[in-house]
Amino acid sequence: MTAKGFTLFATPIGTCALAWGERGIVGASLPSSGEAETRARMRARYPGAAETEAPPDIARTVDDIRALLEGKPTDLAHVALDMHGVPDFHRRVYDAARAIPPGQTLTYGELAEKLEAPDAARAVGQALGANPFPIIVPCHRILAAGGKTGGFSAPGGTTTKMRMLTIEGAKVNRSPSLFDQLPLLASPRRAETAALGNYNFTGRCWYKQKSCHPGRGGSREPGRRRRGSTRILLGPGSLTFPTKLTLREKSRPG
Repeated sequence: MTAKGFTLFATPIGTCALAWGERGIVGASLPSSGEAETRARMRARYPGAAETEAPPDIARTVDDIRALLEGKPTDLAHVALDMHGVPDFHRRVYDAARAIPPGQTLTYGELAEKLEAPDAARAVGQALGANPFPIIVPCHRILAAGGKTGGFSAPGGTTTKMRMLTIEGAKVNRSPSLFDQLPLLASPRRAETAALGNYNFTGRCWYKQKSCHPGRGGSREPGRRRRGSTRILLGPGSLTFPTKLTLREKSRPG
């Protein structure tokens, strides 16, 4: 894949970038810590490409990506990608990932099954980790088993991954649970607090209020489990509370 040009563009999550060649888009970049860092990444990846105004077909892709990151259910499956030099298995993984619509997710294992390679979940993860087309090949829509986030090699890591899923209104593909109405990860700028007993959800993790165990010298560290309790995983955070409370909450109708 040889790039002849690249462009930077603003989105609701920061400055993204696209690089293109004769056969289509050769690479994309999610935001780094700032515009200068994104530009430096693109110059390092494509040293022969000039930063320039996007031609009409690339400009349409820029508009579509921006719309997707504004929360509009925009399909990017039509975007032409130059996969010259991409291993065959990786191409199959990317094609399967592009079939996942906005707002939906699959696990690495489920994607492997779609490729008729049910034992290849790890290889699927490795292919997605090498994805040169983030957003267009929506690797953020593939999660680990059990609703866990899995990895994300693009700038921002899993925080960016979960933020993009929240923008898309994604729900993990599993049975309904007590927390299905909560976002996978609230945007830091709009983080709201939800309370359950002596526990609060800040938009990033669950934590215990210091007042819940008077006389014990403060709060317990997030994620530490005490005897007779149950841990509930929610995105990158977790909630641990007494098992009796778990059973009572699950028994409520509706």
